[in-house]
Amino acid sequence: MSEFHRIRRLPPYVFEQVNRLKASARAAGADIIDLGMGNPDQPTPQHIVDKLVETARRPDTHGYSASRGIKGLRRAQANYYERRFGVTLNPDTQVVATLGSKEGFANLAQAITAPGDVVLCPNPSYPIHAFGFLMAGGAVRSLPSTPNEDYFRALERAVAHSIPKPIAVVTCFPSNPTAEVADLDFYRDLVSFARKNELIVLSDIAYSEIYFDDDPPPSVLQVPGAMEVAVEFTSMSKTFSMAGWRMGFAVGNEKLIAALARVKSYLDYGAFTPIQVAATAALNGPQDCIVEMREVYRKRRDALVDSFGRAGFDVPAPKASMFAWAPIPEPFRSLGSVEFAKLLIEKADVAVAPGIGFGEFGDDYVRIAMVENEQRIRQAGRNIRRFLESADKTLHNVVPLAGGARR
Repeated sequence: MSEFHRIRRLPPYVFEQVNRLKASARAAGADIIDLGMGNPDQPTPQHIVDKLVETARRPDTHGYSASRGIKGLRRAQANYYERRFGVTLNPDTQVVATLGSKEGFANLAQAITAPGDVVLCPNPSYPIHAFGFLMAGGAVRSLPSTPNEDYFRALERAVAHSIPKPIAVVTCFPSNPTAEVADLDFYRDLVSFARKNELIVLSDIAYSEIYFDDDPPPSVLQVPGAMEVAVEFTSMSKTFSMAGWRMGFAVGNEKLIAALARVKSYLDYGAFTPIQVAATAALNGPQDCIVEMREVYRKRRDALVDSFGRAGFDVPAPKASMFAWAPIPEPFRSLGSVEFAKLLIEKADVAVAPGIGFGEFGDDYVRIAMVENEQRIRQAGRNIRRFLESADKTLHNVVPLAGGARR
């Protein structure tokens, strides 16, 4: 049987190579410090778990749920947007609950993409941003992932020279994987450009609550006129440490939300009702758990930057998100991100994510997830220091040959 069309469009999952090596090392007894997958290690706040258990004990909550989300949950998300961003949403027409932001993004891609449609996507970026559209039969053109003048120059070139004309542009700030943050001026310019060129804006702000200064990341929907062109995706996975619960949202333009809701109605019956009720309690309940979560990640970030820097592995301090985007140390850069990530497992017992897994322009970087406690992060720094010192001695002991070759 020949390979299926959509499967042919998906490259090998590069993270799997690292995962296999990590599993093999652990099976051999190695204590691997896993900073690879962005899987929160903090517990879900107890009041959310209690509401899940309470609701699950009711026999009337075990049937099919509402595909677009129960009304109380959609209302809670609308209230969150009002509190956090000053954005007013109609919970009946501008909010859909999704099975995580990843599922929502892929299903909206199915809803709006015709074969051959062009979508503009940052590179590097979270894989579903590109592959959601590739699986839907579209084509992707890359944009820089930094929100600066180069971004808009590339955006203008893409619209001018893409055939057919692009239908949508994807943004992700705070960025996964680069941890960069966009300000409201960036979104104003983007919305203006999108309206002028009839582009849909698809904004992913899954990490908007993990920030480390006094300037919370904004929403594109804060820009006047954005509701005409934009849909925004959020997730409860990181904000409330609910990654396995699979609960997220799409909000914004009514026509796009209606299209997503229609596709979802054919594909799922929504999340388990007790999960939706517990998610409602999370959004409506005390928010001090978010402040505590943010402080945990800030301390981990500081420990990471300090301990890895002492080891000789300079990690730029991220302003937001649960990730650091670190250039591979110069002596190892020619290896590429997959081989360097493998080397860290083999020689330092530390797992990171290869940058190429987020796009070809990420191959000089690795993504480091702050999903271990400060002590483990500092231990990772010490392990890496020993590895780099050993590698440095090896490099200095290489004997130059005639013509500049080395052995």
